[in-house]
Amino acid sequence: SLTASALGPVQLLEIVRKEEVVLRAILTTHHHWDHARGNEELARLCPGLRVYGADERIGALTHKVTHEQELTFGAIRVRCLFTPCHTSGHMCYFMWEDGSPDAPALFSGDTLFVGGCGKFFEGTAEQMYTNLTQILGALPKETKVFCGHECTVRNLKFALKVEPENEIVKAKLAWAKQRDDEDLPTVPSTLREEFLYNPFLRVTEEPLQKFTGKTDPVEVLRTLRTEKDNFKKPKERPNPQAVLAFDWGLFSPFLEKK
Repeated sequence: SLTASALGPVQLLEIVRKEEVVLRAILTTHHHWDHARGNEELARLCPGLRVYGADERIGALTHKVTHEQELTFGAIRVRCLFTPCHTSGHMCYFMWEDGSPDAPALFSGDTLFVGGCGKFFEGTAEQMYTNLTQILGALPKETKVFCGHECTVRNLKFALKVEPENEIVKAKLAWAKQRDDEDLPTVPSTLREEFLYNPFLRVTEEPLQKFTGKTDPVEVLRTLRTEKDNFKKPKERPNPQAVLAFDWGLFSPFLEKK
């Protein structure tokens, strides 16, 4: 659903053509425009296209799905996992192929991110706690997490504020910054990894309780989300050599208008 809106329907259909596949269905996580805005146009361009989702607000919806409903597309099996909170009709999709050596995949929309979770726009901390512990957190640990946005660096900067001593947070943040610099994706991660650095999955750990001043996991989660909503990303300190180079005018040939 991210691709349909980020690229636009025409570019998406161009990729479909190049890959020599046929677009038969769209699985939409939630109704927000940055996840579903391409649906109507795709439905117009591909008559008979099936659009799956759990919320009537999803554009061009044809098939309403429910929690734990299973779908099959050729060899691909899909389990629908209802995770209301970011929106009241948010659905995640867990996918696998029987007999395949590949790890299963979770398309988590705006519920679970690499290093973070979605804002509680239409739900509660109790709901998100259930989503992250009983529904998504209970999936096989090797599951690859494909979330709806690349906000990994920002998420991990917050995680570092929460757990300044966590070496795995530091290492993942350094890696994510490098990936960003090289214009490479940080998605997917694995569920196993997320439990090591994602503060929203670590609500029973002592550093998280210390940071929030709470011990009840739902209260830890609620406080964490409020802190994250108010989190100002720390400014990067400019490299001292780069600043000197600017002062000495060494960059001026590059800055002059051609």
